[in-house]
Amino acid sequence: MNCIIIEDQPPAQRILKKYVGDLGYLELKGTFSDAIEAMDFLKENAIDLIFLDIHLPKLSGIDFLKILPQAPHIILTTAFSDYALESYELNVVDYLLKPFSFQRFVKAVSKVPVKGQVGQGVESKLETQVPQELFIKSGYEYLKITIADIVFIKSDADYTEIYTPEKKYLASESLRYWLDKLGNNQFIQIHKSYIVNTSKIVKVSGNQIYCGKNTILPIGRAFKEDFVRKFLK
Repeated sequence: MNCIIIEDQPPAQRILKKYVGDLGYLELKGTFSDAIEAMDFLKENAIDLIFLDIHLPKLSGIDFLKILPQAPHIILTTAFSDYALESYELNVVDYLLKPFSFQRFVKAVSKVPVKGQVGQGVESKLETQVPQELFIKSGYEYLKITIADIVFIKSDADYTEIYTPEKKYLASESLRYWLDKLGNNQFIQIHKSYIVNTSKIVKVSGNQIYCGKNTILPIGRAFKEDFVRKFLK
């Protein structure tokens, strides 16, 4: 997969070059300090993927995207989270918030469709099969819950609270257990203490999620980028 880097800061350029080289299947065709220079290169060269900084001299990364004809796949790299919503309106593959790890870099690149495949990334997109119902141990009883009825799950000290519209259930498992059990397609962690069923969300306002009139959940700063990318794209 041919790629280029558009980044005006040398330290960030070095990190991206190292990550590209470490990944193995990416071939770096050029590194550019401004979008104008890169645009001239793209007129003569076929590129599959661009790692694009937002704050650039002469022309910002966002403005570059808006005027670029037949843009290749784009992964934005920036130190600012303010542009997340606007960037996804421009159909970017992912939004990397600096500083990002190699693991986060690989996760972003894995979303880029491989040539000849429709709707498939570098990694398999097979969805985890999530059961329709489950039993939870509550005290000395095992109670059956329909997963679609779960609104959110809250971590509280040594146990978790599972909320449905009718009832709250106490379980001894951790929040991480439920996130792994329920899968990431419908349930997503939005706070260190909360997992929410995205099908129950009726509104997102600022750093709050509304699940009906009386249920308002916080979005933690550490989880906001992932929530925006997965749910608000």
